[in-house]
Amino acid sequence: MGSTVKSSRPGYGQLLRTRGAWTFLLPGFAARQPFGMLTISIVLLVQHTTGSYGSAGAAAAVTGVSMALFAPYSGRLADRYGQRAVLVPGVLVHTVAGLTLTALALAHAPLWALFAAAVPTGASMPQAGPMVRARWGVTLKDSPLMTTAAAFESVTDELTFVVGPLLATALCTTVTPAAGLVTESALTLVGGLLFAAQKRTQPPVTGGHARVEHASALRVPGVRVLIATFLGIGSVFGGMQVSLAAFTESIGEPGLNGVLYGTFAAGNMLSGVVCGAIAWKNAPQHRLLVGYIALALAASALWTAHSVLLLAALGLLVGMCIAPALITGYTLVEGLVPAGARTEAFTWLTGAVALGQAAAVAVAGQLEDRLWGGAGFLVPMAGTVLALLTLVALRSRLASPTQGRTVARGVGHRAHVTVD
Repeated sequence: MGSTVKSSRPGYGQLLRTRGAWTFLLPGFAARQPFGMLTISIVLLVQHTTGSYGSAGAAAAVTGVSMALFAPYSGRLADRYGQRAVLVPGVLVHTVAGLTLTALALAHAPLWALFAAAVPTGASMPQAGPMVRARWGVTLKDSPLMTTAAAFESVTDELTFVVGPLLATALCTTVTPAAGLVTESALTLVGGLLFAAQKRTQPPVTGGHARVEHASALRVPGVRVLIATFLGIGSVFGGMQVSLAAFTESIGEPGLNGVLYGTFAAGNMLSGVVCGAIAWKNAPQHRLLVGYIALALAASALWTAHSVLLLAALGLLVGMCIAPALITGYTLVEGLVPAGARTEAFTWLTGAVALGQAAAVAVAGQLEDRLWGGAGFLVPMAGTVLALLTLVALRSRLASPTQGRTVARGVGHRAHVTVD
């Protein structure tokens, strides 16, 4: 199955005209949105029912840790048995667990009961993003559009990280606190099953051979450096979600939470689209270092904001710094990891964001409860600074042994991407 449009000018428009692409793109987009909705939905619901950001952050953290631990295993199972075999039972379990967690929170169940429901909720989160990337590889094979598809997927990831929380926040603050988690469960069920039903674009099952290839993903030193880097990015998402909610509640304007997070999202999406369309000339590891310095500086200023306008401006700046770091990190996987292990590498990075987010919501929730309003903004500062120190110390491990060679698969965009 290849592209039906032949041109020397591969751009986003041509990519989206590829035969069969929309059959997995639309359900895949719906199936991956719950990843961005889950944490903030739990935080807003549990905080509403318990009155504590600490309890809300702890419940969300359990979900995030569970997701991070099980995500790579899910990727290996999908390569060994097929995506459908993993997706169908996964979305069913996730839907039941998510609705159970909602019911327990509304019934004011003890915290341990929320934790018990949070574990399967996180563990069963479908890894739609890496699965969509794998389907592009099957659909395009050796087409020159593969690089364009890689950039498109990076931008789509950015949309997931920002649209999901924005949607959940709007539902929880304007409809009912339970609306975010209920919608997240429904999207997982519908999107996941529709995505799993697209058999023609599903990658072939690789059997036992995949286990040998996948064993090397975490052993690549550069992947471990990227995991630390993505943990810091996750701390920004988690810290922002809790702290913005606490800030807007403290000034008596909870509805502004969605506006402020939307501003953060706008910066993220704008820079993500631009990054996907630029012909970068410098090495990706250099771009990651420069971009991460900017992210750490911007995140370090958040805790000083004491007005809505200043917080909105800083949120916009932080959002604009996140996308380049995320996209460049995914780009580096292309040269660092063998083709047969990249799906697992992608799930490790996705899991790292989830784990960083989980830790951030837990710590930020405690800081908001115990210290001053806005203390939770210290978490993005600490997370990004620690990750930056790790990146600076171990940046030599990001040098690709295949640098200068064009790789047919992966998440990168070394070649220029023309926007139609």
